[in-house]
Amino acid sequence: MQDYWHKQTLDKPLYPDMLWSRPENRLLAGKLLIIGGNAHGFAAAGSAYQAAGKAGIGVARMMLPDVLRKVLGRGFDAGEFVPSTPSGSFSQKALAEALAMANWADGVLLAGDLGRNSETAILLEKFTTKYSGALTITKDAADYCITMPGACVDRPDTTFVVSLAQLQKLAMAAKFTTAFTFDMDFLRFIEALHVFTELHPLHIVVKHLDNVFVASGGQVSSTRVTDDDKVWRVRTAAAAATWWIQNPSKPFEALTTGIVTE
Repeated sequence: MQDYWHKQTLDKPLYPDMLWSRPENRLLAGKLLIIGGNAHGFAAAGSAYQAAGKAGIGVARMMLPDVLRKVLGRGFDAGEFVPSTPSGSFSQKALAEALAMANWADGVLLAGDLGRNSETAILLEKFTTKYSGALTITKDAADYCITMPGACVDRPDTTFVVSLAQLQKLAMAAKFTTAFTFDMDFLRFIEALHVFTELHPLHIVVKHLDNVFVASGGQVSSTRVTDDDKVWRVRTAAAAATWWIQNPSKPFEALTTGIVTE
């Protein structure tokens, strides 16, 4: 077995010490900002909020477009509303508030359900460029980043929780010479993840061949999963962001451990 491949099972974590050394005080368990939603829904942000709480985050806050204020009402106290476009997506005007909230947090999760909007694309590009902290990206937020690989692929402290199809597009956008294909066998897939994350500073979490793979700095872990959860990305991204916040100097170990604790 390649020395960069580490095999994990759901009942036998690779890094059990992480499970026993978690912060017991919520004040020390980290702060997560979750960004997502548009006029037609905010399921991704809401699911991420619940999953982060289950994963053990200290405090989670949501940032939603203000078009959702009427839907959620005045009693909503889990986050903030920021300017939206006429179509109900995030507006460029939300940048200052997004950066201020991100500076409060120890990490940011772009949870998705952002809709398709050119203003939102500009906002995300500016945000990912100006924000220097730990950033986890999933669902259609990853699709936005695929169109601007320079702002995301080579950005330090960035984790992508993506489908295989999204990983294909991400690698192509980064001009990676090996194609990630659906018929790729297990060992070739691991080798490609190894090389890709040696060339670029990003961290990757992806599901393929009934396994969830984590790749970072050339190291790759595989965890066999038994379910076929179609909405795994949001839940996994929230757990990944939580564990990473709590172990900022050990992203590979943190992301790998997060898989067995969702």
